[in-house]
Amino acid sequence: MPSSAVPRTAALAALVASALAAGLLTGSAASAEPAGDAAAGVRIHDIQGATRISPLAGRPVADVPGIVTGVRGYGSSRGFWFQDSAPDADPATSEGVFVFTGSGSTPPVRTGDEVLVSGTVTEFVPGGTASGNQSLTQITRPTVTVVSAGNELPAPVTVSARSVPSAYAPAGDPAAGGSVNALPLRPKAYALDYYESLEGVNVRVDTSRIVGATDPFSALWVTVKPYENPTVRGGARYGSYASQNSGRLQIQSLIPTAEQPFPKANVGDVLTGRTEGPLDFSQYGGYTLVARTLGTVADRGLQAERTRPQRRGELAVATYNVENLDPSDPQEKFDALGRAVVENLASPDILALEEIQDDSGSKNDGTVAADKTVKKFTDAIVAAGGPAYDWRSVSPENNKDGGQPGGNIRQVFLFNPERVAFTDRAGGDATTATGVVRERGRAALTLSPGRIDPGNSAWESSRKPLAGEFTFRGRPVIVIANHFGSKGGDEALTSHRQPPNRSSEVQRVAQARSVNTFVKEVLKTDRRADVLVVGDINDFEFSATTKELTAGGALYAAVKSLPRADRYSYVYQGNSQVLDQILTSPSIDDFSYDSVHINAEFTDQNSDHDPQVLRFRP
Repeated sequence: MPSSAVPRTAALAALVASALAAGLLTGSAASAEPAGDAAAGVRIHDIQGATRISPLAGRPVADVPGIVTGVRGYGSSRGFWFQDSAPDADPATSEGVFVFTGSGSTPPVRTGDEVLVSGTVTEFVPGGTASGNQSLTQITRPTVTVVSAGNELPAPVTVSARSVPSAYAPAGDPAAGGSVNALPLRPKAYALDYYESLEGVNVRVDTSRIVGATDPFSALWVTVKPYENPTVRGGARYGSYASQNSGRLQIQSLIPTAEQPFPKANVGDVLTGRTEGPLDFSQYGGYTLVARTLGTVADRGLQAERTRPQRRGELAVATYNVENLDPSDPQEKFDALGRAVVENLASPDILALEEIQDDSGSKNDGTVAADKTVKKFTDAIVAAGGPAYDWRSVSPENNKDGGQPGGNIRQVFLFNPERVAFTDRAGGDATTATGVVRERGRAALTLSPGRIDPGNSAWESSRKPLAGEFTFRGRPVIVIANHFGSKGGDEALTSHRQPPNRSSEVQRVAQARSVNTFVKEVLKTDRRADVLVVGDINDFEFSATTKELTAGGALYAAVKSLPRADRYSYVYQGNSQVLDQILTSPSIDDFSYDSVHINAEFTDQNSDHDPQVLRFRP
């Protein structure tokens, strides 16, 4: 239990927690009352306490003893971790803590030093209180006395499938806005409580499968639970809001990359041996093992998938987010994307692209046309041995569709004129809505290409749906290309609020309702109409967004036809998840679907999304 020297109560912890939850505490320091004399006889477990917020937040402490377990001498968060070599008997109270020495100062210690630390206990919220992130307990403005050097480090706590609970997080306290900050930690019941009870502690993981590829910031993700929702290719599938995959843990290195390059790893590779270091909390990923000792990556030979070619009577429709493509991108990116269309997607008949930028890219000069971007892409496809695709799109108003400022991203239809014809109906522009009429007994678009409902507030600062009418073997097919609003602003799975706030979902649900209404108009005109809604929906197959898209039976999320272990197009913080989708109208009841895994699982990516392909016989 915490030492009797702690002059704080649970009420104080609740006070600080409520203030954090309400966003009243900013910066790095959280103070519950004016600082007084430094508390004497305090140990690290007294500082950490049995909740997420230190009972000593804002108070000075003096001569806190411990052994240095890791030093971060670079970056904007320099400092060191130290740990008590005489722990208490309470599993909820962490025995380690981070000492923040400043953004530019070199920590005055080495690993293995026995130290006495004086300073102020603070609660730092990575990303700021508006992020919803949990706070990191730390000591700031420190004075450090080195007692001795070369000491043996405290034995690491092994994080394993057995030690991490299956339940992810407790429900937050409604009286505190859903925050869990003031709740007593239950490390044997909840994964987030378990990790919090080890905040700042020297931990280790043994040989573990990698579920998130090495990113540009020298981090990867492993799972200590190899049988927790595995994908067909070695990832960890995110299948519901109650299935967060508690075995995931982010791995970084304490060793500067200039001294030891961080290993490149793909999903399904294995981090072998022992990985050991302090447990930190990061703005980008939450609980993170910052390794003094890093295991070795064993390459399991993950290969990019290739979908089968469409048969003669099949129409192949694909969607692909090409990640802010513009003419200034290296030719190598265009070439790689072109090869992917030909070799991995088998040259689909219709390809809906998302994130095609204008011809000046991110230069904010008023350019909205994307002819040069598309030409470089289609030329690369031809160079890779593919068809000479034709294309259609509608340019957006300048800086009205979100995305990178100046980039004017939009959706574009590519189509193979040797296999499919585009039905042009003039008049479509950024602000004029296409409609539906009955023509020769069939549903037809009034504008093709045309935008759906562009004046609806649901599409403010977001990409408007692009509708196009095609003909394949004499039968019309309507395709609607989408790029719904991003998840920016949503709280992380490790948020102090549980369940986390998904604020961005509100706009996507409204966008889904707009598209669903349009599809219903098409089906009211012709119930046999073949309609495909495709694109980067930016939401899961089980989400409220998808439920709104499919409302009334207007559409079916075709990704659900896949085995559960293959339902993903994106990997985020070690969770393989669905963001890209193709949805079908009721007439398309016999189809072949493929989520073609060529990017999301790899450290070397041409995009961060995997394309989707659907084949059917109209």
